[in-house]
Amino acid sequence: MKNSILSYALKTRLKKIDFFKNNPHIAQEITFNYLIKNGTNTVFGKEHDFKNINSYSSFSNRIPTRSYEDLFPYIQRLRAGEQNILWNSKIKLFSKSSGTTNAKSKFIPVSSESLINCHFKGGKDMLALYLDNFPTKKFFSGRGFILGGTLNKYKNYTDGDLSAILLSNFPFWVNFHRSPKLSTALIQDWEKKLKLIVEEISKQNITNLSGVPSWILVILKKILKKTGANNILEVWPNLELYMHGGVNFGPYKKQFQNIIPSNDMNYLESYNASEGFFAVQDQANSDEMLLMLDYGIFFEFIKYSDKEKSDKKYYQLFEVEKNQDYILVITTNGGLWRYLIGDIICFTSLSPYRIKISGRTNNQINVFGEELISNNTDKAIKNACLKTNAIVREYTVAPIFISKSSGGHQWLIEFEIIPRDLKLFTYILDEDLKKNNSDYEAKRSNNIIISPPKITILNNGTFYKWLEKNKRLGGQNKIPRLSNDRKIANILLKINC
Repeated sequence: MKNSILSYALKTRLKKIDFFKNNPHIAQEITFNYLIKNGTNTVFGKEHDFKNINSYSSFSNRIPTRSYEDLFPYIQRLRAGEQNILWNSKIKLFSKSSGTTNAKSKFIPVSSESLINCHFKGGKDMLALYLDNFPTKKFFSGRGFILGGTLNKYKNYTDGDLSAILLSNFPFWVNFHRSPKLSTALIQDWEKKLKLIVEEISKQNITNLSGVPSWILVILKKILKKTGANNILEVWPNLELYMHGGVNFGPYKKQFQNIIPSNDMNYLESYNASEGFFAVQDQANSDEMLLMLDYGIFFEFIKYSDKEKSDKKYYQLFEVEKNQDYILVITTNGGLWRYLIGDIICFTSLSPYRIKISGRTNNQINVFGEELISNNTDKAIKNACLKTNAIVREYTVAPIFISKSSGGHQWLIEFEIIPRDLKLFTYILDEDLKKNNSDYEAKRSNNIIISPPKITILNNGTFYKWLEKNKRLGGQNKIPRLSNDRKIANILLKINC
């Protein structure tokens, strides 16, 4: 009975999704007015004269785009206990993530509105869209395994991985279907947590998984080792769905298919981050994601090709074009005003608005003017693996700086299955990069500036040791794909010795 009610409640949401699919610009106008209204009497709103903002033009003229470092002074005040700084409801939660230049971590404010009307709504919509595409009798028969991070509680606030914040605040109906128990999920010691998680969930009926691919794979392999099973379906015969996001799933998919050998296994992608929940895969057999327009987020876009221009044009949703890379700018119900999140997206459809993630502005190699982004390298790795029957666990790419000869790129790779012909693997990788990136192709011409890729095979477990060494085990921590220096590469090579 509970499952029937829950299933019905999720499906009713589909009508509201259809509304913003059919009326995207009205949905964004409603969101824009809502955000301005709630920001008017904040410290930020008074500084930027929100009371006189009555159009997008006045909004964009009064508020410059900002990075995390630009917003940091406001966030410091929030963490010190002040309120009504960036948003008009109390901020007691901060999602912790890496990527800032002025400190080890970023602390993104999470309001009750962003928690409930953005992050939680995104999770519910994933299920609603899944049920719409894949009617199922098994999904609610068991539990969902959600891999979470850790929390830190202080006098004025709580911070931690977004996954841990969500786990700690989930409504009862989610916890009714979720594993492991909260006390296990939030353990600080990651090694101890892994052991207890495997012990607990290996005995349960798990029907769905959620989490970052690299860490889910760690769990699944530990379960196989513990149980002696040949594949995960021998442990969880009713497993049918993996919900993933945060990184490109392409390089990981073959590993999942090997561990979960079933044509009935479904994979559902989302685009969610500490700053907000932005898009969900809404169609079966498609890697496009529907841009979610009623989560309290107002979207703007900058053409990636214009990123260095001083007089950049900012595009509203109705102005975007298909197959054009855009830098994403967000204004949210967590108090992020015209915030440069650092992601690059590309529209694959304009009716409705669907996207793919192309990469990150700070996750690229541009030492020689090649402007490689992770979308290029992920595609190249996937294609090289497909044509050589190789499987890659993890990889990162670093520059080889020009000395007496041309420069190049060093690919440090952990293989699940090493290609029999590494030269062929390297050739396919190189050709795919040339095909999909004209700047790289030009710099590779006659090996004058960039030589062919150099592949360095790392021992299995090297990336895990790097994460451990840098205190990044678990949660939403990921391997940086691309770097403009050799800091990560040199440490990995030292660990690998």
